[in-house]
Amino acid sequence: MRYCLECGHEAERKIPATDNIPRLVCPNCHYIHYENPKIICGSLVVHKGRVLLCRRAIEPQYGLWTVPAGFMENGETIAEGAARESFEEADAVVTNPHLYCIYDLPHIGQIYIIYLNDLKDGAYGIGSESLDCALFAEEDIPWDKIAFEAVRRTLTNFFADRKQFDNHADFPVHQDYIDKDHSIKRF
Repeated sequence: MRYCLECGHEAERKIPATDNIPRLVCPNCHYIHYENPKIICGSLVVHKGRVLLCRRAIEPQYGLWTVPAGFMENGETIAEGAARESFEEADAVVTNPHLYCIYDLPHIGQIYIIYLNDLKDGAYGIGSESLDCALFAEEDIPWDKIAFEAVRRTLTNFFADRKQFDNHADFPVHQDYIDKDHSIKRF
């Protein structure tokens, strides 16, 4: 971005007097343009022990499998965003949301927040951002075609947790830091 969103004047990168990080600052109106991480909200949708995955019809990672997820919108809660993404990507109505996984990805300025949800009536379809959607048992997951490390980690957590807990509501919340080399660091 080169121009101020407030007045349109050409902005410059500098450290504001009240800060210690370089920001885009307008020399005309003095507006400070903050760049903050984006929140990705998503759902691990479960039906009868199987998980719903979507094959991406958009970049990045076109053609690879993921959980329904995307950028959170203004005016919605994270759980509402996860439900919206489930409907947009898989025509899936989700119920019983439980916060499940939180991933910090500071190298790309993103935070993934994944809810564990049930699939209402087992019904789903294929949304406009998906090439295909399907329910997968653990042994059928296309592990070599998973789009994102956060999704891979969420699936791994789920299949491990369901061996320990009878009820999804009892699953722990997982919080990890995923570095640019895809290594996982536990808090």
